[in-house]
Amino acid sequence: MAKKSNANPNLEHKDELKIRLDKWLWAARFYKTRAAAREMVQGGKVHYNGQRTKAGKIVEIGATIKLAQGVDEKIVTVLKILEKRQSAPIAQTLYQESDASIVKREENSIARKNNSLFAPHPDKKPDKKQRRELLKLKLS
Repeated sequence: MAKKSNANPNLEHKDELKIRLDKWLWAARFYKTRAAAREMVQGGKVHYNGQRTKAGKIVEIGATIKLAQGVDEKIVTVLKILEKRQSAPIAQTLYQESDASIVKREENSIARKNNSLFAPHPDKKPDKKQRRELLKLKLS
């Protein structure tokens, strides 16, 4: 008797892999660890096709993912699915960032740079006496 294989023949194709959202975000190098990716998804910082989702959501090609990465927010479209974390040039082929997202990130970057010009920092840390004087000013 020939043994039947339970493996789905469609899963052998690279594009048909079923992969969790947190694992895809990690493989695409948006977050340094899977745990960090899972925390961002659970914390509502990642939206899949416009809605909050769970870390175990299966990623599909063509899906839109909105994610927070540091102070920036990116909107990307899934182009490929990989199961393993690869080098950065390969990881960048997994998605395409929207033009609006790129423009908005550049505008925010310029705004942050301009903001730092209006809030100058002192050349050195205040010493103990100066810190006490600052505390007196704040409390009064």
